[in-house]
Amino acid sequence: MSWRRLKVSDQKDDGQTLKDREANRLGRRVGRYAKVGANMGGFAARMAGQKLMGNGTREGNARALKDALGDLKGPMMKVAQMFATIPDFLPEEYAAELAELQSAAPPMSRLFVKRRMRSELGADWQGRFGSFEKDACAAASLGQVHKATTLEGTALACKLQYPDMQSAVEADLSQLSMLFSLQRRIDGSVNTTEMAVEIGDRLREELDYKREAAHMRLYGDIFSDETRVNIPECYPDLSTGRLLSMSWMEGNPMLSFKERTLEERNKIAEAMFLAWWVPFSQYAVIHGDPHLGNYSVREDLSLNLLDFGCIRVFRPGFVEGISELYQSLLTDDRDRSVAAYEIWGFENLSNELVDTLNVWAKFIYGPMLDDRVRSIADGVTPGQYGRKEAMAVHKALKKHGPVTPPKEFVFMDRAAIGLGGVFLHLGAEMNFYRLFNETFEGFDPRKLEKRQEMALNKAGVPLPS
Repeated sequence: MSWRRLKVSDQKDDGQTLKDREANRLGRRVGRYAKVGANMGGFAARMAGQKLMGNGTREGNARALKDALGDLKGPMMKVAQMFATIPDFLPEEYAAELAELQSAAPPMSRLFVKRRMRSELGADWQGRFGSFEKDACAAASLGQVHKATTLEGTALACKLQYPDMQSAVEADLSQLSMLFSLQRRIDGSVNTTEMAVEIGDRLREELDYKREAAHMRLYGDIFSDETRVNIPECYPDLSTGRLLSMSWMEGNPMLSFKERTLEERNKIAEAMFLAWWVPFSQYAVIHGDPHLGNYSVREDLSLNLLDFGCIRVFRPGFVEGISELYQSLLTDDRDRSVAAYEIWGFENLSNELVDTLNVWAKFIYGPMLDDRVRSIADGVTPGQYGRKEAMAVHKALKKHGPVTPPKEFVFMDRAAIGLGGVFLHLGAEMNFYRLFNETFEGFDPRKLEKRQEMALNKAGVPLPS
């Protein structure tokens, strides 16, 4: 994404809080739309030409797609990377190229940071901090992080949203149909209509840092008595819809622990399992972006959760479907499997489609159906995790489909694959069966519904629609 040049009038500190000039501005949206449309239009023309001429390679087309998206940054890049993490959603050549894209936009200048902070907290914003580093210490897809301290000296991480993100998101979502059109050309076995809706909803939520602060409070309540998972504390007086100030979490990247002992790596992996499955089984909530950069590890091997923008809140019935499908696979009860799929909203399921869906289900649940200590997948690299099974599923869907997955599956599958990738990176060997059954012990959908409602209301998170 290219930044607009600061006008002289923008650079003057007149002591007045600047007006919000970025609320989905038409001019910015039109400019972004033109850029995305031109880039993707060129790629589409290339594909159409090759279809007519019968030339070109998938590897070359994949590189062209990466080039088309490579200078857009921000939300469209985030969507492209999401496609790369869903096994066999795109051919391997496309996924490999898109996975190389860097989602972070160029850092904001010190001048813009000062201007943005003044617009968020007022002209005296610096007086509200003990210190504030104007150079970013970390970057994300929609914002950057600055280290600061409170007036009392408490270390803070302040996430500041990049300029014009609302306009960029709306423009990029309007062009998202181009990527889905590409997917349908490559493989029409999966109807992606619901996926487009889901991605749009979640991206818009990520723009709202007040909502992210509520997510943080929710996770803080969930893990208040759990020493293995650490949640930062939000500072609401130093936060707005585009600024999120939270306690600084000391820790090291997860991959820096790859050479530790198996016992230590297993301890980290178990904390990761709890951080993902406990909120889901007990509150119908998941962290939808299990990227390694969203976590760090303390020397006591407890886990720090660092980002709460992509949190997915489910209807309790969706979790009931997860529990029912697991039990059906454990007992080889086909009728119970069908009932679980119907709970999620699958319709007109033939015997062949049920068999196809069970291939993927047995892959996702596989380690948790096996009551022994094991790795998540022997002899498989993180990048290949799930691809073999997904290819078999898509081959069957081409014959017996198409199928329209419920929108909830976009982040459920993405998160499950990402979680498995973390376990593979760590080389963990655990009894996943025991861990899963402990989190779902005594599962009751009615109790879950009441527990979820109380927790969401307390944290200020909207109930699922």
